[in-house]
Amino acid sequence: MFKESPIIRRKSRQIMVGNVPVGGDAPITVQSMTNTLTTDVAATVAQIKSLEAVGADIVRVSVPTMDAAEAFREIKRQTKIPLVADIHFDYRIALKVAEYGVDCLRINPGNIGREDRVRAVVECARDNNIPIRIGVNGGSLEKDIQERYSEPTPEALLESAMRHVDILDRLNFHEFKVSVKASDVFLAVGAYRLLAKQIDNPLHLGITEAGGLRSGSVKSSVGLGLLLAEGIGDTLRVSLAADPIEEIKVGFDILKSLKLRSRGINLIACPSCSRQEFDVISTVNALEQRIEDIMTPMDVSIIGCIVNGPGEAIVSDLGLTGSSKKSGYYLDGIRQKERFDNNDLVDQLEQRIRAKAKLLDASNKIEIKEVE
Repeated sequence: MFKESPIIRRKSRQIMVGNVPVGGDAPITVQSMTNTLTTDVAATVAQIKSLEAVGADIVRVSVPTMDAAEAFREIKRQTKIPLVADIHFDYRIALKVAEYGVDCLRINPGNIGREDRVRAVVECARDNNIPIRIGVNGGSLEKDIQERYSEPTPEALLESAMRHVDILDRLNFHEFKVSVKASDVFLAVGAYRLLAKQIDNPLHLGITEAGGLRSGSVKSSVGLGLLLAEGIGDTLRVSLAADPIEEIKVGFDILKSLKLRSRGINLIACPSCSRQEFDVISTVNALEQRIEDIMTPMDVSIIGCIVNGPGEAIVSDLGLTGSSKKSGYYLDGIRQKERFDNNDLVDQLEQRIRAKAKLLDASNKIEIKEVE
């Protein structure tokens, strides 16, 4: 079993979003966006902190008005995670949030208006070491591009993206990343493939407006998985009509499945069948909720019978193999004499997982100290 991903990532330049590197050889970052009213500072700060708690690397905040920009100032003061300001049309808002310490501007240069306004934003970003994200969306292409292509196509998204890229290139500004999102999986994937060949800037991946928790997770996993498996992508957002926390969880699950990030517990569990010796589904669901706070990378296998159980357990950090009344327990691939009572599996598993996490964390700290 691979412990490291066999994927060879596309070479890209690296930018800094606050203290988080994006692109180059940096880990692929996972981000989300607040859905609170930005002018409700308390609610927005609370949501940002909840996203940070489940592992978000970056959070985007919509800043549609000057009132929102003033609220952003206080939001930034109360949070530590890098914040991206999502701005459309009004260049003055971009200048204001730059003054208030924004870590990245999501703003399309071509939508700002006159050349002097674009230049003002770019120079402000340059002076304050603030990167820009160009964000192209299949649902909001420029009117002339819509008329020329009749409908969104990968080529249409690419043309829109390159139009904005050319503006920044002309102004000798290169600290930017680009996204070409669409709600259609093949449209988005096709656009990203074309764009990846045109520029070496970091690419922000996303299937926009993907849908609800289940359907959106599936569409995002398929679309982002195709691109990531080809080495395309430096940061991502899973766009769900759901609690933003779920976007972070699904994003990390996608990266974990491709062995591109290791954060939190990787639960390996069988779908259950008549061979199961305990209720696998309820055990896994209960356990998953209890261990959400553990960020230590760890493989935990929970298999309901002895057919596939031992095979999964020997390649896991911790494994459980179902057996009558009491199930077998593996630690670091080695079968332990201890057995778990099938009537009390969740408590026993949680206890062992937390103990193992502490050991791994302590070991990691020792290794880091030795390297230093």
